[in-house]
Amino acid sequence: MPTKLRSLIIHFVLLVVLAFWMVPMIYMFSVSLRSPGQAFDPALITLPVTFDNFQLVLHDNPLTRIFLNSMIVTVSTVLIVVSVAALFAYGASVLKLRGSSVLYVTLLTTLMVPIASLVLPLAILIRHFGWVNSYLGLIFPYAALGVPFAIVILKAFLDDAPTELFDAARIDGCSDWQTFWHVALPIIRPSIAFVAIWQFIVTWNEFFLALIILTKPEMKTLTIVPMQYSGLYMANPGALFAILVLIALPLVLLYTVIQRAFVGGLLAGALKG
Repeated sequence: MPTKLRSLIIHFVLLVVLAFWMVPMIYMFSVSLRSPGQAFDPALITLPVTFDNFQLVLHDNPLTRIFLNSMIVTVSTVLIVVSVAALFAYGASVLKLRGSSVLYVTLLTTLMVPIASLVLPLAILIRHFGWVNSYLGLIFPYAALGVPFAIVILKAFLDDAPTELFDAARIDGCSDWQTFWHVALPIIRPSIAFVAIWQFIVTWNEFFLALIILTKPEMKTLTIVPMQYSGLYMANPGALFAILVLIALPLVLLYTVIQRAFVGGLLAGALKG
């Protein structure tokens, strides 16, 4: 089969798969632009469209403050996860600090614990520390839950890194911190991008713990807002899907901007040399 024909077939198949994958996204956006009488129409796209649902959501909620709450929690969590995981991976893989292997195995076991089983103990602990209705009540638990996965990714990259690079840095007189900053970080940069994007998505979409910890309206994050438009009979599906579109939009924009770094982080571990 000629190369050009094979490429056309592959792209066509990928476009078909993409079209099926995009159906739920298109339907969500379509419902957000419908009037209440058209909300449950089986058609994928209906006319005419209306922006009343978005106006209702903007009128009912201080979305600027809520969006800021989500950004503060998410960005802070990402920074903590990336920093702690990178330092631990460097200490365990390059410096081989005493006890790091035992701690690494212990952290690996936490990945097998269901998140739902941790919600109640975390809620009791957060209440004991007085972090209810505060950013710290979400940032620290999210970071603690995200660090083990990030360590697994970053340590795997450093384990495959050439040891000669770190030996050369020490011979040149670099301290451990300088070696970490100038040698280790550039090596794991693709994996750091992957971990940061992954943690951003996970933290931004988290709902259960935020629902328990945040009880004041001014401290709400975006994922809590859809609750007021959903119910036993889904009283206002247009507004519900409108807020879901607003929640998904930053993630779509983020991935569009830095998709190369995300894909590069996924593929870097398969490349050698």
